[in-house]
Amino acid sequence: MHIRKDIAFLCLFCAGFSLFAESAYRYDALKDGIAGSLSLGVFATSFFVPNEAPTPGGPRDRGTVNGFDRPFMASYNRGLDITGDILTYGFLLTPVLPVLANIRDLHTVLTYGIMFGEAFLLTYGTTDLIKSLVDRDRPYRYFGPLPAGQENDFHNSFPSRHAAMAFMSAGFLTETFCAEFPGSPWRIPVITAGYALAGGISAARLLSGSHFLTDVLAGAAIGSLYGYLIPYLHRKPKAGKAEATLTPLIGGFAVSLRW
Repeated sequence: MHIRKDIAFLCLFCAGFSLFAESAYRYDALKDGIAGSLSLGVFATSFFVPNEAPTPGGPRDRGTVNGFDRPFMASYNRGLDITGDILTYGFLLTPVLPVLANIRDLHTVLTYGIMFGEAFLLTYGTTDLIKSLVDRDRPYRYFGPLPAGQENDFHNSFPSRHAAMAFMSAGFLTETFCAEFPGSPWRIPVITAGYALAGGISAARLLSGSHFLTDVLAGAAIGSLYGYLIPYLHRKPKAGKAEATLTPLIGGFAVSLRW
């Protein structure tokens, strides 16, 4: 009996997706040429900025940490560190949900691939660049000897890339799901689950001793920015709304207006 109910529920869930045939997003050769080049540039640049680990030395004095971060510091917990890795990179797969209704439309699949690729590269590249420019020891440095295997990463605390990736995924999922299924009763559960998972990943980074609270908040802000912004820039104009298109030509540009 329970199996039949589960199958019926799954069928209704899939049927709900099939009610929407046209995606709310599309790619644009000019816009994505610029955005794609920017995202690739930021991502590639991060690999050329020096980020060598300094000499570790002994444990740090917790009294030197600001009063905002100090209450949330923790010693290193390898289990939570690995759990955060698994959840973060698994969560990167969830933004595929909104594209299920148009999975047979190659244009829509390509658009989502471009959008998520740009958001991912910008999030990863931005956090990596900041890490290279800001040397900040991780919280576990204030609790004892350097944990094994952390010899090259102990100074890359700010910002949290895991939090950035998690909130980028949550923001991307929220923006696209609400645009594709504006009347769906699943909007609130999907959004709630997305941000609950992003919050859980961020909490794991704190409890594992890998990040300070300000690291997590900065990462969440970066990820949320790109998670919302990139899909928003790809939204199709609403009916009746004027649209301007800029087309590069030999010796100049052509501007067309549509309404």
